[in-house]
Amino acid sequence: MSGKPVPPRPGRGAQAARLAEILRVDHAGELAAVQIYRGQRAVMSTAAGKAKLAGHFAELEAQEAEHLARFDRLLTEKRVRPTALAPVWRLAGFALGAGTALLGEKAAHACTEAVETVIEQHYADQIAELAPRDPELAAELSRFRDEELAHRDAAVEEGAREAPGYALLSAVIGAGCRAAIKISEKL
Repeated sequence: MSGKPVPPRPGRGAQAARLAEILRVDHAGELAAVQIYRGQRAVMSTAAGKAKLAGHFAELEAQEAEHLARFDRLLTEKRVRPTALAPVWRLAGFALGAGTALLGEKAAHACTEAVETVIEQHYADQIAELAPRDPELAAELSRFRDEELAHRDAAVEEGAREAPGYALLSAVIGAGCRAAIKISEKL
């Protein structure tokens, strides 16, 4: 994302179309986030001595599920279709979560940091864009962004940057998130 607000599109129905993109992509992101934490929890709940970490991932999953439920309601209220790629994001999210957890605790935290870093900027751009015309939604997205930042900060505190291959892992996950954002806005 550019870090600059997207100017309103000209034309009839343009703002509604842009709002649909925002809601669709945010719904997709929260869907994937639930699955990432579900995958991490699934691996850690079977690993010896990792029950506390599995519980942590369960808490994060529950918070993301609250965000997802809100976007479910918004899609219905605004008559916006979800992304056609929801089944792909469900599978990819779970695989990313489980895969990084299989690489170890620090890799799982590196995944969280990478994802939440991209999402924080994504939400910040949307907040700047929406604040003038939909302050209520912008405020709600601000709350979600703050919660995502807390997830990122906790992951860093738990050693995300000590993961083997951290720079590569973080870069690949971040690039994947940015691509998924662009795709989910449209499809």
